[in-house]
Amino acid sequence: QVQLVESGGGLVQPGGSLRLSCAASGNIFSIYTMGWYRQAPGKQRESVATITSVGFRDYADSVKGRFTISRDNAKNTVYLQMNNLKPEDTAVYYCFIRRLTTMYWGQGTQVTVSS
Repeated sequence: QVQLVESGGGLVQPGGSLRLSCAASGNIFSIYTMGWYRQAPGKQRESVATITSVGFRDYADSVKGRFTISRDNAKNTVYLQMNNLKPEDTAVYYCFIRRLTTMYWGQGTQVTVSS
């Protein structure tokens, strides 16, 4: 059974930074994509960033240049470094693992950007 545990959310001022972490445990296979979605109140769930098993990255246009996704395969952990945060980044952030068509999700962590 695969479990994803997220941490690192919180309240920050505009322009501040946070780093989210998502650690996977259980029956983890070697080849999978990891990434982050977010969902703000009243809005559709949005893909934020993904990183493949070989390190290729993709970002939503709204976060490109500000967010950086990375992974540590030895620790089965994916990170999201978020810099220059804006109020519109406020959302619950969910990490995921995708192996072929199978998805596993973290519990979500709240990020609030407000002065």
